[in-house]
Amino acid sequence: MEAAGLARDRHCSDVVVLDLRGKSPATDYFVVATGTSSRQMRTVTDQIKKIADKHGMHIFGRAGYHQARWILLDFVDVVIHIFDSDYRDYYGLDMLWGDAETIRIE
Repeated sequence: MEAAGLARDRHCSDVVVLDLRGKSPATDYFVVATGTSSRQMRTVTDQIKKIADKHGMHIFGRAGYHQARWILLDFVDVVIHIFDSDYRDYYGLDMLWGDAETIRIE
């Protein structure tokens, strides 16, 4: 929730947390957000990494950082997706897990 709040506070839009417990064998939560620019997306990613470090959460994997169209941060129990608007629309990750409880971060 702290990562989702940070994304919202750093001007990401349509920030949601999907509760995947019992639905996905790979993770418990997805955080999904839309960034405004590649620079902003990388900044949010860097700040989320600092929050995770502060809480002793180690990153398992990171992808898409340099292209900044879809940045993925995998902390095993939580996977964070920061999209640009075109990629978010194209992949429809929110709809892939349509049966998951969705928490909107306003």
